[in-house]
Amino acid sequence: MLRKRVLLGSPVKQKEAILKEFLRSLDKLERGELQLDFVFVDDNNEHSLLDHFASKRKNVLIIKADKVEDMYVCDEKTHHWNERLIWKVAAYKNLIIDRAIKGGYDYLFLVDSDLYLHPKTITHLVKQNKDIVSEVFWTKWEPNLAPMPQVWVADQYKLFFARREETLDEEEVKRRMQEFLDMLKKPGIYKVGGLGACTLISRNALLKGVSFSEIYNLSLWGEDRHFCVRAVALGLELYADTHFPPFHIYRESDLEELKNYKRKMGLVKEKKQGTNSKRGKGDKITLAMLVRNEAGRFLKQVLSNARQYIHNAVILDDASEDDTIEVCRETLEGIPLTIASNPTSGFANEINLRKKLWQMAIDTQPDWILILDADELFEASAPPILKKLAQNTDVYWYAFRLFDMWTETHYREDRYWCAHQFYRPFMVRYVPGYNYQWHESPLHCGRFPINIGNFKGENHFLRIKHLGWIRPEDRLAKYYRYKKLDPGCRYGIAEQYESILDPSPNLVKWEEI
Repeated sequence: MLRKRVLLGSPVKQKEAILKEFLRSLDKLERGELQLDFVFVDDNNEHSLLDHFASKRKNVLIIKADKVEDMYVCDEKTHHWNERLIWKVAAYKNLIIDRAIKGGYDYLFLVDSDLYLHPKTITHLVKQNKDIVSEVFWTKWEPNLAPMPQVWVADQYKLFFARREETLDEEEVKRRMQEFLDMLKKPGIYKVGGLGACTLISRNALLKGVSFSEIYNLSLWGEDRHFCVRAVALGLELYADTHFPPFHIYRESDLEELKNYKRKMGLVKEKKQGTNSKRGKGDKITLAMLVRNEAGRFLKQVLSNARQYIHNAVILDDASEDDTIEVCRETLEGIPLTIASNPTSGFANEINLRKKLWQMAIDTQPDWILILDADELFEASAPPILKKLAQNTDVYWYAFRLFDMWTETHYREDRYWCAHQFYRPFMVRYVPGYNYQWHESPLHCGRFPINIGNFKGENHFLRIKHLGWIRPEDRLAKYYRYKKLDPGCRYGIAEQYESILDPSPNLVKWEEI
């Protein structure tokens, strides 16, 4: 079998300290069965790093750019572009495209020279079998702004989905934008409207005519917009991948944070400190659970299953009026257990409960935190698999699929009930000292901090049953609870709320693996 050939190309006008890290990451890229070559356009750099990189390899081409008077300025605030600079870089990228076509390469990987790439980036992107796909990274475009992705939905940099005829108020725009950003923080591959800076392009796309040339009747600013519009007009689709985000060294001051990125992603060797070190490399699984009036439901079944693989448990009781606490203590007897009980229910502001549960868990100095609800149950084969997963020191979170069981033997699958088609984190390795951040929403805030995606994680085939929809009386109670807590459907979808009471939903038989 012929090896697939990939050409990595980059126009380079870069500060020495930043370029040094970029080249280091290229040196660490995994090739697998790929043949990887390099081409750089040296835009009059004042150092010799590219030449030094090429001197040690036979598969590097350096194209020397003509001397021009335009000054490209990068400071601690932002990068300063103008029209002449943009189209100069566009011409460099088109030159690299031409090299890839004439060289017969299967893929061109165009990447900016201020990124530190994860070693698995290229092998992973090639496996996605997409014509155009970018690995997503996050950047503070100005120091006082929140980190944002380099991919977008439409137009110049629109970060929310909307039909042409839709008129959205400010609150709906914010909700949809947050929905898009939250999606990109989960590992997956997603269709988008715009991308750039870290993009794998197939030979099929190259031969169809993708380029960074200006579309003269398009006023969008930046060569990447013109590339994306032309690609879609040629019948191609754009995708964003979020499994191995690179680190964007946007400012020289970011070099210090790059050290944390390397550590979080497991890219640097560390001194051995034992299994219970401050770096959290142990294999203890701490179960964290939020409960309220669960005694007569699935709590005993869920905890009986969990005690097969957990080392300790942390439970926050939200003012239960039944024997929930007693069931927890009896079922988990012999396992270290921390229980706290709220005097009054706080579920109307779920974010406070989730934060409190998280704090209770990290107060126990955990290795892994597994957060399950009282009606969520791993499939029967899970205990030995979870124990083995916890021994992996290179992974910081595991994502699983959740199946909404509508009966004891069937799960629901339709337009609004398709959670099982997506992976979401349930088990996270705790990193002491890391600044965890939350999605500040009173409802549907998520069970984990939103920035755990900055760490290396994995999707796993293990499945979780969500038992909470099995009983008709529970479905009715949840329907009225959502209607009460979210009457304007700001945090959920109105049609999904109404579909809870569908008398004949589409059900699929659960098969144990």
